[in-house]
Amino acid sequence: MLSVQQLQINGRRGDLLPATSLQVRRGELLLVAGEGQDQRTALALALSGRMKPSNGVLSWDTTTKTKKIRLASALVDSPGVNEPEQHLSVRDLVTEDLSLIPRRFRGALLSKPWLKVNSFEDIAGLWIEQIPAARRLELLTALALADPATDLLVVDSPDRHSADPSAWLPRLQALASDAGRPLAVVAVVGALPDNWTGAAAVIGNSVTHPPEPEAEAAPAEPETEPATEPKAKHAAQPASETTSAAHAESENLQRTAK
Repeated sequence: MLSVQQLQINGRRGDLLPATSLQVRRGELLLVAGEGQDQRTALALALSGRMKPSNGVLSWDTTTKTKKIRLASALVDSPGVNEPEQHLSVRDLVTEDLSLIPRRFRGALLSKPWLKVNSFEDIAGLWIEQIPAARRLELLTALALADPATDLLVVDSPDRHSADPSAWLPRLQALASDAGRPLAVVAVVGALPDNWTGAAAVIGNSVTHPPEPEAEAAPAEPETEPATEPKAKHAAQPASETTSAAHAESENLQRTAK
């Protein structure tokens, strides 16, 4: 079983591969969706032991050693990594790929017998760019499985050659469910096909985000005393005092008159 826990790869400015977790067993096809080609390729390289992760744990069966994972896996059609050149002929591609298989397994380095045994004679005379998407995937996966040590198949962006999932999905399902040679198959794709109900994961599914700070309550407005009308600069005297003053003033006037 392939088990991945919070696998992450640093990039120049940010994460080349954000933290991702997944697992896939022999006899199972796992689709992993990711929007960016760089992220998809980084994950495919890491899962197949071709790139060392910055953080996280990657294990195949009982080992976490990158070399052993690489020997047990095959990376298929990774853009800019091992995708076949468009101007290459099918015969030349087969010859090149067979030469990479350990000597004890590869036999004679002749493309013609291999193409015949594996039923690719119909495309033997074509250039890679001429092969339909479905046949392209059949050819490349067959070459990857020419090494009997391969138990884990990692396919990078098979959906980039055709928007129709029927060009790649049935082939990968058949490889995973082959009772004669059950494989753990991972396909890293741009988006999951409609109505896909099988095992699936998403790149970045283990990214943790710090909790957002709670909004601070607005400070309470200070209580204000009810407004009071300002006192007049010269307050009015009580009525009794005003009457007494007027009476006294009248008596003084009378005395003056006398």
